[in-house]
Amino acid sequence: LLFSSWQPVIDHIDSKFEDYLNAESRVNRRQMPDNRVHCCLYFIAPSGHGLKPLDIEFMKRLHEKVNIIPLIAKADTLTPEECQQFKKQIMREIQEHKIKIYEFPQTDDEEENKLVKKIKDRMPLAVVGSNTIIEVEGKRVRGRQYPWGVAEVENAEHCDFTILRDMVIRTHMQDLKDVTNNVHYENYRSRKLAAVTCNGVDNNKSKGQLTKSPLAQMEEERREHVAKMKKMEMEMEQVFEMKVKEKIQKLKDSEAELQRRHEQMKKSLEAQHRELEERRRQHEEERGGWEAQQRLLEQQKLDASRTLEKNKKKKIFS
Repeated sequence: LLFSSWQPVIDHIDSKFEDYLNAESRVNRRQMPDNRVHCCLYFIAPSGHGLKPLDIEFMKRLHEKVNIIPLIAKADTLTPEECQQFKKQIMREIQEHKIKIYEFPQTDDEEENKLVKKIKDRMPLAVVGSNTIIEVEGKRVRGRQYPWGVAEVENAEHCDFTILRDMVIRTHMQDLKDVTNNVHYENYRSRKLAAVTCNGVDNNKSKGQLTKSPLAQMEEERREHVAKMKKMEMEMEQVFEMKVKEKIQKLKDSEAELQRRHEQMKKSLEAQHRELEERRRQHEEERGGWEAQQRLLEQQKLDASRTLEKNKKKKIFS
């Protein structure tokens, strides 16, 4: 069980390569999240006696698949002299067993080459970990408190943590990704595609189990994509037709409602017109009666005036 402890790590790295290869083989590759493992920090126990057989085998199993950066864990348990000797011994054994660790790139920049040489000279990096904040000379630092003093995590004189942090996050992150893509992933991809024979048998899988070649897979995905687009087009046409029918029905309903209101208003206006005509007729009749009555009164006044005038004349002559 101990000597198969690297298998879960290998399976994880291969699964991320497989996911990326599948995404790369699809017709639609606009979104390809890169979840590949770009770096493996391999911690070596600070025994002072070199690499264990498990360390050697573990790194040899991984060095063709991922960028390995060897680290000495719990470096505060070693004196500076012991740590330096331990580093030399580890690098010597790595070379003897032909273990491939991460190679720093050479550039034309002299300053950058000096930085790379400084990091190489301190390989494997010795690190100290701590989740405790302590106060040293009025400053709060992350480190470990001992009776003989303090081991500061971010102090370059105490350990190589700052060098590791800067290398992985700042100065060499892109190169780690490039090596993963151009070397380790390409090796995996070549082995994977070479294992796929013309009749579709994948030798990486169990015997007799069939798989599709990348071209057949791409063609199938293309057909699926075309079928999906046609289905979406039909669904969109159905939705469009339904919307048009709903709009036409809504217009018809609105037209019927307007017609109903028009008829209702027309009937109301006709009723008002008839009422006004009736009132006008009644008014004309009342006015005619009143005018006739006025003419009669005028005639009566005139007759009375004439009678009175005659009577006056009779009295004068009698």
